[in-house]
Amino acid sequence: MKYVYFPGCSLKSSGMQYEKSLLSVFKKLNVTVEEIEDWNCCGATNYMSINETYAIGITARNLALAEKQGGDEIIAPCAACYMGLLKTQNYVSSDPEIRQNVCKELTKTGLSCQFKIKIRHPLDLLVNIIGIDAIKNAVTNPLKGLKVANYYGCQLIRPISTFDDVYNPQTMDKIAKALGAQTIDWPLKTRCCSGSMTSTMPDIGARMNFEILKDAKSRGAEVVLTACPLCQFNLECFQGKISRQFRENIKMPVMYFTQLMGIAFGIKEKELGLHQMLSPALELSL
Repeated sequence: MKYVYFPGCSLKSSGMQYEKSLLSVFKKLNVTVEEIEDWNCCGATNYMSINETYAIGITARNLALAEKQGGDEIIAPCAACYMGLLKTQNYVSSDPEIRQNVCKELTKTGLSCQFKIKIRHPLDLLVNIIGIDAIKNAVTNPLKGLKVANYYGCQLIRPISTFDDVYNPQTMDKIAKALGAQTIDWPLKTRCCSGSMTSTMPDIGARMNFEILKDAKSRGAEVVLTACPLCQFNLECFQGKISRQFRENIKMPVMYFTQLMGIAFGIKEKELGLHQMLSPALELSL
C-alpha cells in the first residue's frame, strides 16, 4: 500500500507542530508516506462558499497529482483539507456535469483523474489500519491517568462520515486510552471552535472558545487534544484574551493528538514541536 501525504498549507506554517509530530509518530509505527509533489492549497472552507466550481477544481488537481504519483490512499491530517478532498470526490462521482467540467480543466494542465483514490484521516489510519495494539506496544512512557478532553471539532466527521460516529466520535478517545490516559465524557467534543470568526467577529469567536475550554476544565481535563490546525490555533492562542474578557482564568494546554502520542512513545520534545506551543504543553512531557 502506497500512502501519499497531503499536508495542506497549515501543516507547513501555523500548524507545523502537527506535521512534525505526525511524521515522528508514523516513523515510530513504521508507516511510510510520500508527500504529493507540487500540491496546491485546498481552498479550505471559505473558497468553497464563494465559488464551489473553482474550489472543486483546485482540490481535484491534488487528487489527480496523487493518482499520477501512484498513490493508493491519500493521508490528509488537516480537517478542512480532509473534508475538502472528500467533498470533491463525492461531487464529481455524483454529478456528471461537474465531473466533465473538472476533467476538461485538468486536461488543459496535462492531468487526468479517475477519482477513485481513497482519502484517509490519520485517526482512521491509526485506529483502523495500524491498530490499537500496535499503538499500545509503542508506548514507553505511559500517561498514567492523565485526564484528556478529545476535541474533534465540527467538520472532521461532518457532513461526511467515513470512519467515526457523527455525534459521538471515539477514535481519538481510543488512542488516548491506549496511551494510558483517562478520557472525559463531554458534549462539546464536536462543537464548532468558531473557525475564522476569531478574526472577523472576535467577540463571538472568543465566547465560543471560552465555552469549550471552560467546559473541558470544569470536567477535570488537564489537556485538550485536537486533530485540526484551526481548532488548535483558536483554542490555544486566545486564552489570555478570553481570560480577561470573561474574568476567569483559562489556562489549558491544547495540543495535537499526535504530540501526546509522541510523548507516550518517548519521542524527543523538539521532534514533536512542544517547544513551539503557547500553552504549557511541555510540562506534560516531564
